[in-house]
Amino acid sequence: MKDTAVVILNYNGAGFLEQFLPKVIENSPEADVIVIDNASTDNSLSFLSSHCPQIQVICNKKNYGFAGGYNHGLAQIFNENFVLLNSDVEVTPNWLVPILNRAAENPNLAAIQPKILDYNKRDHFEYAGAGGGFLDKYGYAFCRGRVFDTLEKDRGQYQTPTDIFWATGACFFVKAKVFKELGGFDERFFAHMEEIDLCWRIHNAGFTIQYEPNSTVYHVGGGTLNKTNPLKTYLNFRNNLAMLFKNLPRHKLFPIIFLRLILDGISSLKFLKEGNVQDFIAVAKAHFGFYAMIPYLTKKRKGSYGALKKLSNFSIVWRYFAKKQKTYSEICSK
Repeated sequence: MKDTAVVILNYNGAGFLEQFLPKVIENSPEADVIVIDNASTDNSLSFLSSHCPQIQVICNKKNYGFAGGYNHGLAQIFNENFVLLNSDVEVTPNWLVPILNRAAENPNLAAIQPKILDYNKRDHFEYAGAGGGFLDKYGYAFCRGRVFDTLEKDRGQYQTPTDIFWATGACFFVKAKVFKELGGFDERFFAHMEEIDLCWRIHNAGFTIQYEPNSTVYHVGGGTLNKTNPLKTYLNFRNNLAMLFKNLPRHKLFPIIFLRLILDGISSLKFLKEGNVQDFIAVAKAHFGFYAMIPYLTKKRKGSYGALKKLSNFSIVWRYFAKKQKTYSEICSK
């Protein structure tokens, strides 16, 4: 067994496995490559058996979603490091080396994200993670290289390793001991925002998270839930509120949740104006889904809020929409 395992969660992704898995195996000699299958109903398992018999396959009993799927599978994996990799990611030669070197240099470093570029527009950052993730003071996520729907061309402007608030689940290095001691992903999230919630807890536990630009991968994106899927809208809005409720200190909790509910309402009206009725309904359902989660979330509040000082101290919504600052460099130089 090697120190590191590259772990791919698969659900009905036979096409992506066929397209990308051989290169993952070829370009990851430093790691064991393992597939966790989330009870796929396509030909994923037969493909793995016939074309990749050398890799370990862990079969979950049902589709537990991203969060639960990884939790159930990783409980059976005992390498020191995990690299959670989406099935729709193309890795490059030696992509693991800079990540593993950086992790070895800093025992307090718990998670790392490489540079995430767009598989279909290869000189541009990709939506999910780009050059490392941050949260503004109201809990809105943004990245170096991606703010809301503005995706920057990679001109080397984010080529410096840096501390970040969150690393994307599309390609997520995490030390196994930290992952397991913190309880892994929150399975009630099912999918979306669960990696940001985990990163928040990693910071609260006193660890750091970094972006490693000398490792590059290419992400297709939307492989499981398309960006326009109302379920994706529901999960993103519900889980963002859930994450804030779990992790904000009491004096910040209610003012920020109240403001977010108002801003969510404005977003839903924008969906309606644009004719996206299903997304409008999804936001309303997300709020009721969040209210139903509050008893559970209350029990999950730990009373440790060290990560609060690592939130960006401005509103990304104000700077992007009101001040028309569209890129990370414009926003964070002001």
